[in-house]
Amino acid sequence: MTDATLVLAALAPLLVVAVLLVGLLWPAVRSMPVAWATAAVVAGVVWGMPLDWIAATTLWGVMLAIEILWIVFGALVLLYTLMRAGAIDRINDGFASISEDRRVQVVLLGFFMATFLEGVAGFGTPAAVVAPLLLALGFPAMAAVIAALIGHAIATTFGAVGVPVRPGTLDPISALDGVSAAEASDVVAQAAGSAAVYQAIIGVFMPLMAVGMIVYFFGDPEERSLAPIKPVVPLCLFAGVAFVVPFALTALFIGPELPSIIGSMVGITVTVAALKAGYFVPEEEWTFPERDEWPDHWVGSVEPGGENSSDPEPAVDDNPSISLARAWAPYLILVGLLIITRDFTPIGEVLRQVAVLAPAWDGILGTTVEQEIEWAYVPGTWLVLSALIAIPLFDLDGSQVADAWREAGQKIVSPAIALVFVIGMVGIMLESGQYPEAPGGDSMMVVLADGTGAVFGDIYTLVAVPVGVLGTFITGSITVSNITFSGLQYEVATQAGLPQHLIVGGQMIGAAIGNVIAIHNVIAALATVGLVGQEGRVIRLNLIPVLFYIIMGAIVISIAVAL
Repeated sequence: MTDATLVLAALAPLLVVAVLLVGLLWPAVRSMPVAWATAAVVAGVVWGMPLDWIAATTLWGVMLAIEILWIVFGALVLLYTLMRAGAIDRINDGFASISEDRRVQVVLLGFFMATFLEGVAGFGTPAAVVAPLLLALGFPAMAAVIAALIGHAIATTFGAVGVPVRPGTLDPISALDGVSAAEASDVVAQAAGSAAVYQAIIGVFMPLMAVGMIVYFFGDPEERSLAPIKPVVPLCLFAGVAFVVPFALTALFIGPELPSIIGSMVGITVTVAALKAGYFVPEEEWTFPERDEWPDHWVGSVEPGGENSSDPEPAVDDNPSISLARAWAPYLILVGLLIITRDFTPIGEVLRQVAVLAPAWDGILGTTVEQEIEWAYVPGTWLVLSALIAIPLFDLDGSQVADAWREAGQKIVSPAIALVFVIGMVGIMLESGQYPEAPGGDSMMVVLADGTGAVFGDIYTLVAVPVGVLGTFITGSITVSNITFSGLQYEVATQAGLPQHLIVGGQMIGAAIGNVIAIHNVIAALATVGLVGQEGRVIRLNLIPVLFYIIMGAIVISIAVAL
């Protein structure tokens, strides 16, 4: 079989994903099982992979998916608990009351609130929560979606308490043949640090990008202009710096679980303090044109200023007894718990040793495939504990708690099915050709890396970010993009003689900005404001920040490699 034929065979599962998800608009819950089946057939027929190895790598994917879903479940339980307590409404009111200027509201809600929600929940939550909040303040539905999607993009690098990095990037690289767990951990830690530095350089402009998009495309329909952005340029840059500095420092010195949470909390505190002290406040308030001047595509079935009936009811409407400090308390508790339980502390070292199924699954189904579920260490446990602490803090009754847990469980059913099959697919691609007594040759992932490296060679620094973007655009998930392509990026970097951590870091930021055009995320955000059907328009507009990231990412990574 020729090298070109092998590359096409290895590419088949990814092509199936692209065709079904993007071309036919199948949901991930239907398309990912087909992609897994394609990978299994190709591995069995072309690579001669035994059925027990196909089953073992699939079970590896199941165990990794369980670990990820436990984190997602905990994040959603905490969020929905606080929504029913009225705490999220109180936090939102605190932001919205600072200024009536729409540009300032984009910075406070579209950027800081969205990045915070990404850090504590992720998986589509920021846009789904923030877009309706902006709509309720009087934003056009389309503007609310654009602001929410662009605003939270930088935080998706580390996603919900670090899931896209650990295990999202770590596990696929550690599964590569010849890469030890220690080597993978070291490379991924360096890659996360590189991604944080890239974002500190590029992401600092994201508040300005979000405000610029709103001002230019949702200002006077007859005369588009960027002139209204000039008075808030200092505010936008200040907000960007206030976020990226603690964001990057946290990533470099604490780990991937907390950058988005600490970055947003520190950033909003500093920015609000500056605004209240009279700094960066625009002399004249900017708002949207009169309602009767708005084009039809700006608004859907939910009118601006109205309520989103799909949001859960708070326990108490406009409860003045919930102070901002009390509303934030569960998240402050979460930050403390995550810091003292990371692996640089004695507690964290102990918790990492407490794993479910570790002894029994050192060799899954008699193979050399290994996986464990670190239930005591992963953030999901501490998210659930924070949610439990919130129950007496807000005096919630049993029905409210049950509703929060039930909704969290319902929300992860579809992601669970998609994750199990996509991670199983990646496991097959990583292990094919690497099992004992294999007939020779490299795995599907290595073959793809060889083909990619042969095409791009020395200019691969220009490709790392677009590959990450493509992964998220196709799969709709930063985590899945990293699971699918981080191993490929590592292999290509190794073969091209490039620093692996710099290239994998490029994958991370590419996957992050790809979130603003991911079809599933766009559809979900539009649905919350009653504007389903405008996906193409949103994606076209959001290509602007994507292209900005691709260009800047290529420049920054090329300079980093040259140094």
